[in-house]
Amino acid sequence: MSELDRDALKQEMIFWRRDLHAHPEFGFEEKRTAAFVAAKLREFGLDDVTEGVGGTGVVGTLKRGSGNRSIALRADMDALRISEQSDAPHRSGNPGIMHACGHDGHTTMLLGAAKLLAEQGGFDGTVRFVFQPAEEWGRGALAMLDDGLMQRFPFDEIFGLHNMPGLPIGHFETRAGPIMSAEDIFEIVLKGLGGHAARPHAGNETLVAACALVTNLQTIVSRRLSPADISVVSVTELITDGTRNALPGLARILGDARSFRPEVSAEIERQMRIITEGTAAAYNVTAEVDYSREFVPLRNDAELVDAAFAAARSVFEPGNIAVAREPMTASEDFARFLDYVPGCFVFLGNGEGSAPLHNSSYDFNDDGLLFGTNFHVAVVRQRLGGEAGR
Repeated sequence: MSELDRDALKQEMIFWRRDLHAHPEFGFEEKRTAAFVAAKLREFGLDDVTEGVGGTGVVGTLKRGSGNRSIALRADMDALRISEQSDAPHRSGNPGIMHACGHDGHTTMLLGAAKLLAEQGGFDGTVRFVFQPAEEWGRGALAMLDDGLMQRFPFDEIFGLHNMPGLPIGHFETRAGPIMSAEDIFEIVLKGLGGHAARPHAGNETLVAACALVTNLQTIVSRRLSPADISVVSVTELITDGTRNALPGLARILGDARSFRPEVSAEIERQMRIITEGTAAAYNVTAEVDYSREFVPLRNDAELVDAAFAAARSVFEPGNIAVAREPMTASEDFARFLDYVPGCFVFLGNGEGSAPLHNSSYDFNDDGLLFGTNFHVAVVRQRLGGEAGR
């Protein structure tokens, strides 16, 4: 691709990305986004474009040559329920919803790859472009799989990517084995007898019990699990029915737990129930624990990690390619696809000055768009027998 063509594609992609950013949609509500994606894929001349997969998902299919192997490339489309704090012309036009995780950028990079591969080919086989809804709450991949994704659009392996604030633009990281954690969520409800703030002895209020329980839960990781197992237990909400002069009779504690092995997840739940029961008894209140598993651990296939690094060497400078030093305790429902086929998930730099993911000031860095697109293209050509030219 000439520098002129490269710049033209980048400007086109920036326009797409900023349009998507200005019109964010929450999980399973991505109707405008899905229509935008489907229209572009048809404009590029793909062989098939199917909408409504798993609710609002879109799958595009592109075939070249006679090869019988198939590769899937996946991007997520949903936004978050966060109010954007930005003066950018392309800031969110949907109050209370914003692209705070860069899914607008991920969607755009995959659209760019579809455009290039449709125009230039350079591979022998089938590419599935999987645009997934509802990643943020861990339901979109399952919805597409439940809707027959693997039967209707079969593929042999799958690749995905995510931008990474703090990692410089033009940098690439991944690793074999565990790379992102499972996420479990929990809600603990304490029930007692509330009453007047001046007469705590007349009831069994729940706030002090809840505060003690929040502190006690921190001992699960620090004292009850092996230090060799990476895990996190976080309380994120404490809600009561009290007010300024009324002690609460009900308290709700919500949060999540992260781990990389099912045995660790099971032990976190077991210890949580033991600690909750004991704390409730000590404060003479009752307790109920609701514990569920939302995301499974993401484990990269070693062979496909090698393939990803090989493709990356045709896109990124040698000094900008690295093995990720340790797994992340964030979660990704890309992992659900790996129950069916091997896959690889990678990270691309969003810039050292980028706001954190899920921050109200976050914005995807458009300087990273071509790197993601070119990586997608390189992977396809590397895995389906073409050349991954830079």
